[in-house]
Amino acid sequence: MKYNAKCWTPPAAALMAAMIFLSACAMVASETPLSACPPVVEYSRSQQARAADEVARLPEGTLIIGWLADYAVLRDQARACRLPL
Repeated sequence: MKYNAKCWTPPAAALMAAMIFLSACAMVASETPLSACPPVVEYSRSQQARAADEVARLPEGTLIIGWLADYAVLRDQARACRLPL
């Protein structure tokens, strides 16, 4: 190892300070503006009934059923994001 190899490694204190400053910037916006909320597509009752019928006909243990449950959670979160604080 060369004698100047240690000069090229940043000190741990500098890395810690950089992390503190970067995390402080991330905490500035504590309130989510409405423009940051994703839109929620509204489906008609007939579309919902058709989708429920199609899901009911799927074989048990189908992967897409779990994905649809995740999608429902995301839709609930998007709706909650739009509610005034």
